[in-house]
Amino acid sequence: MIRFDAVSKNYPNGTTAVDDLSLELAEGGITVLVGPSGCGKTTTLRMINRMVEPTTGTVSLRGRDIREVNAPELRRGIGYVIQHAGLFPHRTVLDNIATVPLLLGWSRKKARARAAELLELVGLPAEMAKRYPNQLSGGQQQRVGVARALGADPPVLLMDEPFSAVDPIVRAELQAEFIRLQKELHKTIVFVTHDIDEAIKLGNNIAVFRTGGRLAQFDTPERLLTSPADEFVADFVGHDRGIRRLSFVKAAEVPLREGPVLSATSPVAEARAVKEPWVLVVDDARRPLGWAPVAELPDSGTLVDVQLAPLGHTFSLVGDSARAALDSALLSPARLAVGVDADGAVVGAADVHEITGSPGGGDR
Repeated sequence: MIRFDAVSKNYPNGTTAVDDLSLELAEGGITVLVGPSGCGKTTTLRMINRMVEPTTGTVSLRGRDIREVNAPELRRGIGYVIQHAGLFPHRTVLDNIATVPLLLGWSRKKARARAAELLELVGLPAEMAKRYPNQLSGGQQQRVGVARALGADPPVLLMDEPFSAVDPIVRAELQAEFIRLQKELHKTIVFVTHDIDEAIKLGNNIAVFRTGGRLAQFDTPERLLTSPADEFVADFVGHDRGIRRLSFVKAAEVPLREGPVLSATSPVAEARAVKEPWVLVVDDARRPLGWAPVAELPDSGTLVDVQLAPLGHTFSLVGDSARAALDSALLSPARLAVGVDADGAVVGAADVHEITGSPGGGDR
């Protein structure tokens, strides 16, 4: 557990970066620090590993004042990931990852063996071990940065906007990989970001800072969305927080209707008899093929011969949220979200009103 007791950081020029912060960060969870630029979130992060010393107050780690620990020793026991990975350009990927174990006195053989394990853990192929940082993409460099931070298996991991310098697709991949890693490793992670969507996606708890370094609210993502502490927090979270709340509603809770669903081998006449503007066409395994506009269907034949409108995308009842279902409905030409099971077979469909009216998804 990481604890801040009445911590402030004041600079000689009169700037207050952090103002009287009292906060407990749960062990084994992800705490995300968010807020506008200059609100003190990075300063707060760096006070944990003594890269910044507090002016007043106490920061403790597992009940021990961190000022009682030699700073270099403290840092070797805390993983640290920054925005641009900060890799050593003259060292190979393997030796970059092995940096902290070597500093701790591990043999080169043992340190490199650990580095090879971590390379695999963060989803990079073994052949990258001998490459240098300038031979990697931005996303690959960030993965190496995470692996290096995990080198000596530290209980605490500090991450300062680690995914903000990559493109949105790579960023989403890194976030998914990060969630997977945390499920396996259960580290105590403090994560700084300016992106509220990233905070909601990754955090078990979120600390929102206001300008001047004061804590505005500390809560779970769901409570932050449903019950912002004041107008500042509500504005920072955004006016679409009602949609974001759907991220916490399981797709399995969305009420689904059975139809209109027909097999591709069904006669067109059967589809024309449906009193709906659209029919969802599926294969023999009930996997969706596309939407058939009933008003434009020919007089005869089967649905195999009909040109179908694309689905948009489906949502899974196994792992998705009601927010994914809402997105599916909005992108569908039929304005219906198609829910599928683990095998990709259609279970049913729902419109926007059914999705937003699902348990936990309606207005409160």
